[in-house]
Amino acid sequence: MAETDSDIPESLIELERKAWAEQEAGALTVKTAAAVQAAYTEHAAATGQSRYDLERTVKKLVRHPAPEADA
Repeated sequence: MAETDSDIPESLIELERKAWAEQEAGALTVKTAAAVQAAYTEHAAATGQSRYDLERTVKKLVRHPAPEADA
């Protein structure tokens, strides 16, 4: 079962943002990729959820953010 967006730690989202920015620039490092994968694995294990589902949810948040509503 996937977490809601609010259950995902901001630190994990920030790691994915860093990895995505590096990937988009053609400069993704092994260190960054390993750090984000380790964070996915650790958080998924701690919460008892699928690492795959967690990663998919975070990547969707980072790569395809919902448009903000006009205030």
